[in-house]
Amino acid sequence: MSITIRNATDDELEQWDSYVDRSPGTNPFHYRGSLAALAEYANADCHHLVGYKGQEVVGIFPVFEVTRFGVSTAFSPPPSLLVPYLGPALLNMGKLKQRKRERRHERFVDGCFEWIDEVIEPRYTHVRSDYRYTDLRPLEWNGMRVSLGHTYTVDLSVGEDALLKRFSSDARSNVRDGPPENCVVEEGGERAVRRIVTQVYRRYESQGKSYGVTPGLVLALRDGLDEGRLRPYVCRVDGRFAGGMITLEDDDTIYRWQGGAKHDAGVPVNDLVDWHIMRDAMDRGIESYDLVGADERRLNRYKAKFDPELRTYHEAERAGPAMALVREAYTRLQ
Repeated sequence: MSITIRNATDDELEQWDSYVDRSPGTNPFHYRGSLAALAEYANADCHHLVGYKGQEVVGIFPVFEVTRFGVSTAFSPPPSLLVPYLGPALLNMGKLKQRKRERRHERFVDGCFEWIDEVIEPRYTHVRSDYRYTDLRPLEWNGMRVSLGHTYTVDLSVGEDALLKRFSSDARSNVRDGPPENCVVEEGGERAVRRIVTQVYRRYESQGKSYGVTPGLVLALRDGLDEGRLRPYVCRVDGRFAGGMITLEDDDTIYRWQGGAKHDAGVPVNDLVDWHIMRDAMDRGIESYDLVGADERRLNRYKAKFDPELRTYHEAERAGPAMALVREAYTRLQ
């Protein structure tokens, strides 16, 4: 029996988040509320592709149609919003033997690209998949060029004491006794979101870089997700905002998404915030902390001191010769 691909109907959209929860290869950006917020702020149309074998769902693939100057492009995730991963995710594959699993996966991806090419007719296509989506061959077989990216994940399942022993000596020293008396680390609200995003924006601006995340986007994500999926953590020194981090989470993993800008507060703000996030997540039973990115040497020196595991994710793109400028512009936005 072949795989049927269609854009989710209204009834299927009501079930979309249950598909996300059932797949081992999704993250909080796959949820319907996240996709709606991303589509709004990317000025894009989001297509919620669902693959079926008979009545059984075998995969989902959110695809953003972006049209600029009359040129159609397809993205997952959309450009410029600093979403770490999205792309296709598989369901109901775990009990299949390798041959059947590969065939079903291949037919699902083939069907998605047939739909994309027929409906969107993109001149450029870009996919960045979750690191748990490990078989990129069906993307390559559909004419996409695949490259590697890297991230770090911290194993929170070992518990607080064991994890602290794994930290570098300076990180352990910075957080073992908790924040100094003049310092408070806590979860905040809308004001915290605005302060964190503004601080990161100014950091990017000082380096001559563009920064596409806005407070409006973050608040739209927060409002579109279940309560607690997005959390802003802040550090205040002598009552004044010093730094912070915006996280997203699902049941298993918390993602270090936006924040961590350089500061001159006189205390190890980022160490304290990250440790607070980890302890808070462990209390909720979350087993992994994704540090979101491990490809910048300067930032890696900081992240590596938490003794994380290096993981690879993948980017895949397909473009005709005339779209070289689109590819170059997209690369600059990331």
